[in-house]
Amino acid sequence: MAGLAARPARILIAALSGVLAVLVGLGVWIAAQAREEQGRAGDKQAALLAAGTHAKNLISLDYKTVDADIKRILDTSTGPARAEYEANAAKLKSTTVENKVIQHGVLRATGLASMAGATAKVLVVADVEIRWDGSKSPPQERYYRWSMELAKVGGAWLVSKAVQVS
Repeated sequence: MAGLAARPARILIAALSGVLAVLVGLGVWIAAQAREEQGRAGDKQAALLAAGTHAKNLISLDYKTVDADIKRILDTSTGPARAEYEANAAKLKSTTVENKVIQHGVLRATGLASMAGATAKVLVVADVEIRWDGSKSPPQERYYRWSMELAKVGGAWLVSKAVQVS
């Protein structure tokens, strides 16, 4: 009789152990999913910030600091975008210096269009006021809208393509 009483206790312990194992496994899975979602949310924010920073760099130029301004553009780009900026850097510098251009850009908005792995597409809206030092011409305002493709390179999001859209 004592053996029969011990059997339900062993069955109960085995069942509770099984339930506990399932709950622990479920907890680990939920924690992994939460970490993965946190990583995606972090990447989304980082891509938006990188695109906005790049846009601001593109439209914020000053003839007195043009070398540093161009360096910031190059530092926030990669691939085809960087190659294009490098190819046009000398012309941008000479035009900016010759005309004593002072551009002050303002980022208005960024929005994530898509994200897959280490690539993202971000829409960017920015405005700029352009002045010419020593000129009596009134400042000009311009409005820019871009579709930017970004790539995660070495843990940092960089713009690989920037296309103006209307």
